[in-house]
Amino acid sequence: MAGVSVVVPVKDGAPLLRRALEAVRSQGELELVVIDSGSRDGSLEIARELADEVIEIAPGEFGHGRTRNLGAERASGELICFLTQDAVPQPGWLAAYREAFALDSRVGAAFGPHLPHPGTSPMIARELTEFFAGFSPNGSPVLHRKGDVTFLSNVNACYLRACWEELRFAELDYSEDQAFGRVMLEAGWVKVFQPRAAVVHAHDFGPVEFMKRYFDEYRGLRASSGHVEPLAAGRAAHEVRADARWMREQGWPLGRRARWLARSAAHHGGRRVASAVGSRAERLPGGVQRALSLERRGATESEAELDLPRGRIVSSAGGASYEEVLRLDREGAAPLDDPVPGMADRPLHLAVVIPPFQRGSGGHNTIFTLLARLEEMGHTCSVWLYDPRRRHYEADSVLRRRINQEFAPLRAPLHKGFAGWSGADVVLATGWDTVYPALLLPGCRARAYLVQDHEPEFFATSVESRWAARTYELGLYGIAASRWLRDLLAERYGMAGSWFRLGVDHGIYRPRPVQRRSDTVIFYAREFTPRRAVALGALALTELHRRRPQTRFVLFGQAEELHLPFEYEQLGVTGPEVLSWRYAEATVGLCLSLTNYSLIPQEMMACGLPCVDLAGGSTEAELGRDGGVEVAEADPVAIAEALEGLLADEDRRRRRAEAGLAFVETASWDVAAKQVEAGLREALRQRERTLAAASQP
Repeated sequence: MAGVSVVVPVKDGAPLLRRALEAVRSQGELELVVIDSGSRDGSLEIARELADEVIEIAPGEFGHGRTRNLGAERASGELICFLTQDAVPQPGWLAAYREAFALDSRVGAAFGPHLPHPGTSPMIARELTEFFAGFSPNGSPVLHRKGDVTFLSNVNACYLRACWEELRFAELDYSEDQAFGRVMLEAGWVKVFQPRAAVVHAHDFGPVEFMKRYFDEYRGLRASSGHVEPLAAGRAAHEVRADARWMREQGWPLGRRARWLARSAAHHGGRRVASAVGSRAERLPGGVQRALSLERRGATESEAELDLPRGRIVSSAGGASYEEVLRLDREGAAPLDDPVPGMADRPLHLAVVIPPFQRGSGGHNTIFTLLARLEEMGHTCSVWLYDPRRRHYEADSVLRRRINQEFAPLRAPLHKGFAGWSGADVVLATGWDTVYPALLLPGCRARAYLVQDHEPEFFATSVESRWAARTYELGLYGIAASRWLRDLLAERYGMAGSWFRLGVDHGIYRPRPVQRRSDTVIFYAREFTPRRAVALGALALTELHRRRPQTRFVLFGQAEELHLPFEYEQLGVTGPEVLSWRYAEATVGLCLSLTNYSLIPQEMMACGLPCVDLAGGSTEAELGRDGGVEVAEADPVAIAEALEGLLADEDRRRRRAEAGLAFVETASWDVAAKQVEAGLREALRQRERTLAAASQP
């Protein structure tokens, strides 16, 4: 299992924080990240002494989901554990979590029990002990799948990074963990209760503070799931009797039991009332909500005075989504500086505007691979992250390190936003939404647009589809990721530009010394990317399995499993080195693209693997009909027949494989970078020609 990060949000946690962090450190090698939201009791000093990284945020920026997303983004581990500041891991805690994630390839999260501190009130001690014992009566780990119990607690939980990246925590005042537990099981992930991953933790407030806490918790549960708690007064009496039994079993003397029974009655009675009221909190005036809340959260008085359904007040988090679209319409593009004569033939400074990224993104891999080559060619680059929805909370340096680790080694600095904008010879947009901010940036001599696909097709009928199409008509010089795409942009939108051919890293993608099988189809099944036509491919494999039930199927591209009527091997999201070996052993590859052609068929062919893709459009225009790709019409029977033909005919496979190797032999990222460089220089030359023509009488 890869590295582990432990994230601990802190606010005035000094009484137990040192003990908790030292217990984390005692678990072995890990990364410890503390997020402090305005502590004034010495917590910061403790965190700085014991943590690898301390992130400071303003108190008003804290949110249970938002802050934990920030911690996960800043952490580097493949396993991300969350603790509260007063949760003390017990010996073997981390080893137990590692064991939990080895139980099933689809385990996305695990949680462990909360043990009471010595001296904890009997109400809380009994409830904690019985509640967590109920998950595993025999003391063994228990796997929860879709339809099972969804409980999850970030007091003590651990997440697989891939699961968190797919779902992320909702921005809720409370119960972000409970919401995640429901969503992850619905999405096909597995959750584990690991009884040996225990922490000592118990909130033991007075009766009034307990009522306020339950009010907040059940208000959050209503917001996250719609749950409305019944008053159920009889339940309080049942709980008091259970406390009496527990104290008797623990051997408490009669006098001590009698004193605590009165407290138990107040606790459980107050809990029933506070829980029921909290789940109906939206009916209360804002002042009453704040008075009943432990965190002083409530609706505004102006809302409370209206006899109308109330919404949640959301504070400003910056500009509106797509604000640059409005600014461009209102202000127009920033004026371009005049190019310096001859500068198109000298080394350039390129400012590259990118959208948010995640590990495994093919489009970002192309961007960063090209930038690394352009730097090697003598150009200087800077990278500017356009992230209006604040998906990335990481510091600039952390994001830059991620790019270097996950994509390609760059010398370029990375900036979140444009506060430090300093101009460039050419500003390069890299996706439709980055075009609008790029047009507003001053101090540039030319603008270009790296177009990797026809992005209006990524959307259903929507304003995003229209805004994406509009970007091809705004005067940027287009550098398209195929001749087919360049021609489409010119014919449909009148966009001037050039093209480049996607490269292949032949150091990774090459024939390997492994016996090639005669029964295996490997399928790129990235279902959440609709243009990859995964449903069509799945039907084709179903038909192929009916015809050839002995066929072995291997799927990759996403962690989620597809529901298919046959057995298959799920690779998930895996690295290039592993993929190259799988391509080298497989019989036929299947990768479908409904828009611009994909990198994957070229990488399959470079490993000597013939593959099947869709006839017509970009794939056939770029890869041809007689090379390493066999094209089929976009219906499942035709695709199944193409796959079956290759599986059944060894000579046909050999001819396709040889043709594919010959086709990709000249495909390289060095050549691609030179083509992109030529496009950038042409963008500057067009500006020179435009200015020269304008100066003529």
